[in-house]
This record gives sequence, C-alpha cells and structure tokens, in this order.
Amino acid sequence: MKIVVIGGTGLIGSKLVKTLRERGHDALAASPKTGVNTITREGLAQAIDGAAVVVDVANAPVWEDEAALDFFETSGRNLLAAEAAAGVRHHVALSIVGSERLPDNGYFRAKVAQESLVKASGIPHTILRATQFFEFVGGIAQSATVGGEIRLSPSLIQPIASDDVVAALADVTLAPPVGGTLEVAGPDAIPLDELVRRFLLATKDTRKVVPDIHARYFGDVLNDQSLTPGRNPRLGTIRFEDWLGRQTER
Repeated sequence: MKIVVIGGTGLIGSKLVKTLRERGHDALAASPKTGVNTITREGLAQAIDGAAVVVDVANAPVWEDEAALDFFETSGRNLLAAEAAAGVRHHVALSIVGSERLPDNGYFRAKVAQESLVKASGIPHTILRATQFFEFVGGIAQSATVGGEIRLSPSLIQPIASDDVVAALADVTLAPPVGGTLEVAGPDAIPLDELVRRFLLATKDTRKVVPDIHARYFGDVLNDQSLTPGRNPRLGTIRFEDWLGRQTER
C-alpha cells in the first residue's frame, strides 16, 4: 500500500516512514526537503498519485499566531484538494490534546482550524490527538524562564515519548478510518512544574522552578484538564524517567 507522509522528514514523520516501511508498505517521505511543498503545491499531485493513505504530520515553521494559522489553513486546503482529486481513501492528521481548551494559544487555534478542514473535506479520516512530547520539555522550560527562575503551573500534564506517538500513528494509518478523533497520551500524569523540575535535575540544570497557578503556558492559564486526555485514550508505554535516562546516557 502506498502511504504518503506529509512532514515525512521531521521528528515524527521520519520515524513513521521507517516504521511503515518495516511493516512492508511503500511509505513516501514528503516535505520541502524531498521536493513536495503543500504551500506552493510543488510536487504535491505527483507525490499523492496512487496513494491509499495520506498522513499529515507537518509542522508550521513558525509559532507566530497568524503565520501558524495561515500555514495550516493553506497547507490543509491544498493537501485535501489534491487527495480528493487522487481518490485517497484515508486521511490521517496528527493534532494536539487540549487544542480546543486553550483558545489564547495561537498555535493551538491553528490546529483546531486544521482539524475543521479535515472534518469538512468529505475524505474518510482519522484525527489522532497526542499530548505534549517528552522531547519538548526543554523548550517548555526555556519559554517560562525569566532570569534564573522558571515559573510554571502545577496543573497536570500527561506527556508522551515521540516513539509512542509513532507507534499509535502507524496503527491508525493501517486501520480503517474512524471518521473522528482518537487520543494518545503518556502512561503517567504529572504536575507541569514537577515534570520540568525532573528534567532539569537529570540534565544538571541549576535553574529554579517556581510553581505558580497563574503562570501561562504559551498564552493560556492551565487547569488539570487542559493538557490531559479525556476518557479511554491509548496510553504509551515509555515512562518519562526511562526516557530521561536514555537521553542523559548519550
């Protein structure tokens, strides 16, 4: 089966392409690096020709509100139009748990807009929402740093290893479309401030983490439901401490 992975050279996409190929499928890594651009449409029709499934894991190149929205809307429209013309039978989109609950985050609003395009396209689809990746914890710490202090909400987060996201994506890709949204999360929920504190300890970073219920997470004030999944999510198997141990051994 031919499967096109949009964003196929990034963190998630490259791992997904490898996994799908290992399972015996013809997986194509499509991104500007391989001559496929969903914004300009360069190489898009040729890449999708003959594909049974298209998986969109592309990431906006910038997080600025309007730029992210423009990217996901333009890319989404071009991609879905090309899929309709090619007769693609299943569109899979990777999104973010909690996107609709954080309206002050422009990037999350852009992901909601992307989801809306998928739902309205008429193409059989599955949207997989994942919680925040372990790989992004360092970025969270950096974004909340003022001087030598990191102010973070103690609200719960249920982060996940990118490898667990890829495993879930591969299974969704090879299954029939559900016509709706699924969620995948890490095995454990933990306060956000404690998560970053553990990361800093493991990486020998001396910055101080200060819990603050009013601290904003990329624009939004959090509660325990903001960044955690709903009922019956798929759970990953890799725990944060185990992932951290592997990172610090490198």
